[in-house]
Amino acid sequence: MKRRNILLASVVAAFAMAGSAAHAERGSDGELKILFWQAVSTLNPYLSGGTKEVYSSSMVIEPLARYDETGKLVPTLVTEIPTLENGGITPDMTGMVWKLKPDLKWSDGTDFTADDVVFTWKYCTAPDGGCAQKAQYEGIKSVEAVDPHTVKMTFTEPKYYPYGAFVGGQSPIIQKAQFKDCVGAAAPGCTSANFGPIGTGPFVVKEFKPNDVITFTANKNYRDPAKPAFAAVTLKGGGDAVSAARAVLETGEYDYAWNMQVEPEILATMVAAGKGELVTAFGSQVERININHYAVDPSLGDKRSTKQAGPHPSLSDPAVRRALSMAIDRDVINETGYGAAGKPTCNIVPGPEVYASTANDWCLKPDVDGANKLLDEAGWVKGSDGIRAKNGVKLSFLYQTSTNSVRQATQALVKDMWAQIGVAAELRNVSASVFFGGDPASPDTFQKFYADVEMYTNNFDGTDPEKYLAEWLCNKIPAPENGWQGQNMPRYCNPEYDKLVTELSKTADLAKRAEIAKKANDMLTEEGAHIPLIYRGQVSARSVTLEGVKINGWDSELWNVADWSRKK
Repeated sequence: MKRRNILLASVVAAFAMAGSAAHAERGSDGELKILFWQAVSTLNPYLSGGTKEVYSSSMVIEPLARYDETGKLVPTLVTEIPTLENGGITPDMTGMVWKLKPDLKWSDGTDFTADDVVFTWKYCTAPDGGCAQKAQYEGIKSVEAVDPHTVKMTFTEPKYYPYGAFVGGQSPIIQKAQFKDCVGAAAPGCTSANFGPIGTGPFVVKEFKPNDVITFTANKNYRDPAKPAFAAVTLKGGGDAVSAARAVLETGEYDYAWNMQVEPEILATMVAAGKGELVTAFGSQVERININHYAVDPSLGDKRSTKQAGPHPSLSDPAVRRALSMAIDRDVINETGYGAAGKPTCNIVPGPEVYASTANDWCLKPDVDGANKLLDEAGWVKGSDGIRAKNGVKLSFLYQTSTNSVRQATQALVKDMWAQIGVAAELRNVSASVFFGGDPASPDTFQKFYADVEMYTNNFDGTDPEKYLAEWLCNKIPAPENGWQGQNMPRYCNPEYDKLVTELSKTADLAKRAEIAKKANDMLTEEGAHIPLIYRGQVSARSVTLEGVKINGWDSELWNVADWSRKK
């Protein structure tokens, strides 16, 4: 029992609701204007793994509990966080009980009940549903409504970190009445529900224009009668990161802009205008290059980038994957694109510090000579064009990412670095709204991965990486049969890795969990599931007139938007 308490005590350090003192009057501060230069394509985060969808929808639909700006777990729709001490978690760690706050209402005025929580689990785990967040629900045997305000979860085996499902911005509760006909294969077709979910959050969707703009109004049934301070929110999408930064920092046209992936010297000039300031939080974001383990030649047709296509003709060679990482100078990439808001890394789990490995720090120092030697020994020979080849297969890769000046600069740098080892790269960029949009019909999404390598960042809710590491399980590979959902973009599959993650789920002691998590992290890097590049701070811009913003690297950046107000 003592070993179990170590973990639970370390993550459940505070139960008081985060937020500032109540505002004088709901809607008294007029309109809040937010910019997401990566436009939002849906307000259902279960149908898209994109950060922009998770963040925007978090103003409307909420989880039972979430993480505050310090990484502490705090109740949202429940009275307290279940623990061993308060009886919310069974002594054998095979079950937990959530107690809902009384008298909670959906924005349409109907009661929020345990049935909605049960339904959310069924929705995401339904066959053929293509739920992008299915990893959040790993290891759950059943979810039951004991009564209207009590939810009982039973796990398939002891679960020593049980705060996965219904916790954080990636796992919110959706209304059963609204989504009851949207289960399984029907999920993507429920446009009205997906574009305008009914929620318990501080705002209600008034109008949603996909990949363009969303307008919200204050939720008249929100549980705190004095919040939110803003009567309306306009969330504008599209454009580019530089323009978004300028709209807050220089012109003051907008109040908040997310994801300032802009060259540091440009941001410094904008901040000098005095209209706004940058807010930064280091959580778990890593800019990485994913390596596709499946063949992607267009001639493969519908088999492209699926198991049926077979292994990638060159990237299936461990020597090639290793050499690509060895050739990269991460310091140059960081200096050019991130500055103080980034740190070179070899890890996909960069923090918290207890989980940060040093086993792969070899990647921090570029080794072009070593990479060339490795490829020579593996039989990849340079041709007259300087590009290596073996058995008629060239080391020439389609390298895709989203449209952004920092990312395009990184692509150009990496292309030059790879050229030094006889590897060619064709660069391609896709509008962020499409790339991260999750449309199963689009050939250009990061889930479809119709390229050899692709670059982006993502992160995980909270400070424990178990459910994040589960995203690289063999059964999390996007494919036609799951609507191209699932977070295992590299198509990496190793039964030994799966066993390691399973072991992590059964381990209580924090030090032992850290040891296992590091092993899993190291395996992903060593085996070339991806090439970690930069541990990114989350950098956004806020107006000097905006109060209450608590930048959060462990949950949605808009996690406490109900507490935002206009400086008087």
